[in-house]
Amino acid sequence: MAEDTETRPASAGAEEREEGEIADDGDGSAAAAAGRVSAHPLENAWTFWFDNPQGKSRAVAWGSTIHPIHTFSTVEDFWSFYNNIHHPSKLNVGADFHCFKDKIEPKWEDPICANGGKWTISCGKGKSDTFWLHTLLALIGEQFDFGDEICGAVVSVRKNQERVAIWTKNAANETAQISIGKQWKEFLDYKDSIGFVVHEDAKRSDKGAKNRYTV
Repeated sequence: MAEDTETRPASAGAEEREEGEIADDGDGSAAAAAGRVSAHPLENAWTFWFDNPQGKSRAVAWGSTIHPIHTFSTVEDFWSFYNNIHHPSKLNVGADFHCFKDKIEPKWEDPICANGGKWTISCGKGKSDTFWLHTLLALIGEQFDFGDEICGAVVSVRKNQERVAIWTKNAANETAQISIGKQWKEFLDYKDSIGFVVHEDAKRSDKGAKNRYTV
């Protein structure tokens, strides 16, 4: 109020301010600082990518229909975006929705993904929403002991089932892959066995690659 403003010296020092009070010189800098403090930064920035199912019906190169749609680096930005998009159960059949560390493309050809592979969980139609959200929270919250080995995750909507997969960097690192697979199952309370497929094996096989690891 005006009376309070008149009784406070314009140049009051930190010792004269009440505890927790932020000095404001009238240019909005204090409000901006408060806004910055309220954000909760993530250890890594992440990018959501969407693979348009309609684009897959055309004779185009694999991966050309995948496009980045949003990059986030704070908890608040994640929830602001996630709460305003369709969840997997609402996506069209054929859609793939990815969340990868920033600067890593969700493609086998990406140098960081090239020597890796993926763990995959399958579920019935409309059942992937919870698995997908809990997977995202574990990733961006850095809950995995070998989190540096993780590239990102993808949820895939198909005619008869939905799948969630975690992509990793180095398929030859068995210790890391087994740890990631086991922890992921624990986070999701998933009871069935899951398998790890190496990208290179998948590219060479027309009938589906065999699991390199199983947990």
